[in-house]
Order: sequence, then structure tokens, then C-alpha cells
Amino acid sequence: MGGSSSVFSMVSWYVTKHYLYLSSCVVYRLAIMDAILKTLFSSEEQELYVLDCLSYLMMVMALVTFVASFFEHMPYGRYASSRYGFPVNVKFAWFVQELPAFLVPLNLVLWSPCAKIMHLPNQILLLMFFCHYVQRSLIYPFLIRGGKSTPFVSFILAFVFCIYNGYLQARYLSHYADYPPGWVTHPCFIIGASMWFVGWIINIHSDHILRNLRKPGETGYKIPRGGMFEYVSGANFLGEIVEWAGFALAGHSIHSAAFALFTFIVLSSRGMDHHKWYLRKFEDYPKSRKALIPFVL
Repeated sequence: MGGSSSVFSMVSWYVTKHYLYLSSCVVYRLAIMDAILKTLFSSEEQELYVLDCLSYLMMVMALVTFVASFFEHMPYGRYASSRYGFPVNVKFAWFVQELPAFLVPLNLVLWSPCAKIMHLPNQILLLMFFCHYVQRSLIYPFLIRGGKSTPFVSFILAFVFCIYNGYLQARYLSHYADYPPGWVTHPCFIIGASMWFVGWIINIHSDHILRNLRKPGETGYKIPRGGMFEYVSGANFLGEIVEWAGFALAGHSIHSAAFALFTFIVLSSRGMDHHKWYLRKFEDYPKSRKALIPFVL
């Protein structure tokens, strides 16, 4: 009995010691993050004002990108050019550039004051964001087969945007977004969440089709077939556009709407470019297939 008591005491001491250590680490990290936020913003009202301004700025960026797309292809993949810097390995680029959109929100949720984090609508919306970027940063890059290198400028712009948008969406949803009681049963939330899920599935499935176009050892381009590619040339882009449009409808804020608009402008331009390229490249390309919107455009 004495031996059992001694072992129990040792285990209890070990668990208590490490619990206190972890607790002190959590408190320390919370204090650091709180100090950083208080250094940057004099009040919560000021931070919310900055978040609103960042949303409007993102909308302006979307409009500038829209105008620029008439004069220049987006510098990536098959449209990459040495004018936009040295090439970066595609797997490395995707992993590093997308990672801040996962790590920035994760740190904000874990280590900063989150007044709204216990509310169900906020939790679901944050989960949507995390699901996309866990897949995009920690899974998708390591499934890529071949692929063109990413120009350095494109890589840096994507990296900065993911920091920007990761902070914007996560900080608003975790600390400021205030939804009415029963918001998760509101038609806007239900339809938006459903759109997000359908778009997410389309995006992942379309990426799967693109990865498996070529057999091992094959090179060159092929016509994508199956899934939403039977209807549009940019099925992967369509999926992501639907995904974030649903997120915006469910989120019902200028912050999520700005992200949805930016996504639509950037990816619709890519979808149109891809469609024109396929039509020039393949004489037997399906004539009934649209660029981005089934049966319409």
C-alpha cells in the first residue's frame, strides 16, 4: 500500500507541475498578444474601425485587379513570366504562402481575447475558414504533381494577402461579430453554410481531377473531364467562388463580403483566361462547356 501511495503521489506531483507550467505558458502568451493588440490599437472601437477600413481596402484592391486583368494575365502557372521574379518551387510556394491564413487565425483564437468565440455562429464560420486553409496549406501542396513554378512576386503577394485576410476574418469573427439569437437557423445562414460546403467539395474534387489528368511519366496538357468540368473550364475556381460567397452570406458582414468579392474578381478572371486558352489549345475542346457559370458564361 505504501508503494502504491508513493507512486500516486509522484504521478500527481508530475501532472500538477506540468499543468501549472502549461497554465503559466497560456497566461504568458495571452498577456503578450493582449499587449501587442493594445500597442497597435488604443481601444476596441479603433480596432473595429481598422477592420472595417481593411475590408473596404480589399474591395478597392478587387476593383484594381479587375481593371488590371484586361491588360495582363495573372502571373502564375501557364501564364508565369520571368518579369515577375525568379521561380519558386510550386509545392514550397503553396505551402508557405497559404500557411499564414491558418496560423494567424489560430494564434488569434488561442492567444488573444475572444469575446465572441463561444457563440455558435462565430464558431461555425471560423470552422469554415479553418477547414479551407488547413486543406489548402497542409494537404493540397503535398498532393501537387509536377506543376509550374510560381513567380516570386506572385508568391509574396499571396503570402501578404493571407496574413491580411487571416487577421481580418479571424479577428472579426472571434472578437467582434455579434449575431442575433437563432442566427444559425436563419435562411441566410443555412443557405450560406450549404453553399460553402458544396463549393468546398467542388473545389477539392476539381483539384483531384486536375492532379490525375496525367499518368506517371506523362507531360503536356490534357482536357479535364468529370465533375463540374463537364460544365465549366474553371471548375476549381467555381467551387472556391461558391464557397466564399456562401461564407459571406452566412457571415453577413462587410468583412466576409469583401473577401468574397476579391475571390470572385481574381478567380473569375483566371477562369475566363483558362477557358480561352483551352479553346485555342484543343481543337476538340467541348463547345458546350462554359468558362465559369454552367450554361451561362
